[in-house]
Amino acid sequence: MKIKTLCSILNQWCSPSNAEDFDNVGLLVGNSDLECTGILISLDTTLEIVQEATEKKCNLIVSFHPIIFSGLKKLTPHTYVQKIIISAIENKIAIYAIHTALDNHKYGVSHLMAEKIGLQNKRVFIPQKGNLLKLNTYVPAQDLEKVLEAIHNAGAGKIGDYDQCSFVTNGKGNFRGNQESNPSIGKPLEKSSISESQIQVVFHRQYQQQIIKALMDSHPYEEVAYEVYSLENTSSETGMGVIGSFTKPINENTFLQLLRSKFASPIIRHSKLLGQNIKHVVLLGGSGSFAIDYLNPNQVDAFVSADLKYHHFFKAENQMLFCDIGHYESEQFTPHFIHEFLCDKLPNFAVHLSKIATNPVYYF
Repeated sequence: MKIKTLCSILNQWCSPSNAEDFDNVGLLVGNSDLECTGILISLDTTLEIVQEATEKKCNLIVSFHPIIFSGLKKLTPHTYVQKIIISAIENKIAIYAIHTALDNHKYGVSHLMAEKIGLQNKRVFIPQKGNLLKLNTYVPAQDLEKVLEAIHNAGAGKIGDYDQCSFVTNGKGNFRGNQESNPSIGKPLEKSSISESQIQVVFHRQYQQQIIKALMDSHPYEEVAYEVYSLENTSSETGMGVIGSFTKPINENTFLQLLRSKFASPIIRHSKLLGQNIKHVVLLGGSGSFAIDYLNPNQVDAFVSADLKYHHFFKAENQMLFCDIGHYESEQFTPHFIHEFLCDKLPNFAVHLSKIATNPVYYF
């Protein structure tokens, strides 16, 4: 199996189009046309990870964090990033990063955190904008079901917990082909009027290419009329963070002990304890301070994330509990999640989970 095939599988699972604009995801290093000898999954790409991949005869590293965030102007062994890239190239190892494409996945990083502490009624906390598109097209009435089935199978018409959603209007279509045309209905230079159905379906941006291909392959017309436009609506399928609730409220000390136990956090930095029970919780893996402005104290009792700065804790305003459990600690389960997905997708392929803890932070 070629590396580009594996990249395609990962892209379909966590589309790069769902990643944040600042991010750098997908295949970052390596030749996608090479046959893959094995996959090593890690949270980060370090020199030790490259060495581990070499020892395990893996020529593809699937890393959560990207080793390249911004443009490189030279490749000399003077920074840790450049050293790692040079080592990967010398050993013919490709590097794929998934990062915020998985952060924005409905069952991604934050969902894993919520699962670990036993939250119920989980949903995306900050739905991603600009991710929903709408297709408007026209087909002969007799071909309606065939075309609908094709585009539904390609991913069109999925809204929340529902699929095969569409709106159909019947009417009359008029057209005339020139002398160069080869119409499936009618003749060149003759105006035709037939019964047509207008199809409107909503879909996620990541499925656009395959939906348009399905439309073209299933449509009988030589020239297919269609429109695709962006919607202002947000999607419950993609976005940052998770909000959920405990079946029964717990006190603050029990909540902090739960976090420390489930995330193995040596230190939990938190805002002032308020003597209030915790029921509704927002979790956001990695650096999540941007979510503070979305928090509503009437709906949230605690916010759990990482990399909170001194002044961020003031924003709790004695109304909710802020907890910083550590960056690595919040994302540590991510490689296991990727490993489970690939093992399920490729049961007979060599997929390895790195044994190296890449956390660069130590505690005294």
